[in-house]
Amino acid sequence: VYEPTAMALATATAAGRPSVRMVLLKGVDAQGFVFYSNYESQKGRELAENPRAALLFHWAEPGRQVRVTGAVERVPTEESARYFASRSRGSQLGALASRQSSVLPNRESLDRLVDQLTREHEGRDIPLPAYWGGYRLTPDSFEFWQSRPSRLHDRLRYTPQGDGRWLIERLAP
Repeated sequence: VYEPTAMALATATAAGRPSVRMVLLKGVDAQGFVFYSNYESQKGRELAENPRAALLFHWAEPGRQVRVTGAVERVPTEESARYFASRSRGSQLGALASRQSSVLPNRESLDRLVDQLTREHEGRDIPLPAYWGGYRLTPDSFEFWQSRPSRLHDRLRYTPQGDGRWLIERLAP
């Protein structure tokens, strides 16, 4: 699989207007799935209005996908800071420079800002921007899909029951 951590993230406004984009999974644990972004981006604004989302991992070569839905909340600042410090300097500068999803007059204005920030932070650590950090989706359902040549694909939905058990249901393809 070319990029196994790539996932489609679907969010919606409070009014229900959906949007979807690709992001990278950066952590997974018993609490959920972690990804990072600009809190002021379209996805950040939508998650602030409507803190529920869906993830889709699609792996074409093996014919598999996993869908996950759940509530989303910001990760603690300390967790975001640790991850931010592990990123490449170029990625840190990009996060500092980009007001993600805002309109730019042209590419050159962004390039000039990155050059300016590069000079300003030469020889120094780049601080975690206040508008950038992580989100954790806490799952309330999983669906596992496996393709079959007959198009009668296998679909299994797992829903946690709150007592450590899971409800497992086979879904029609």
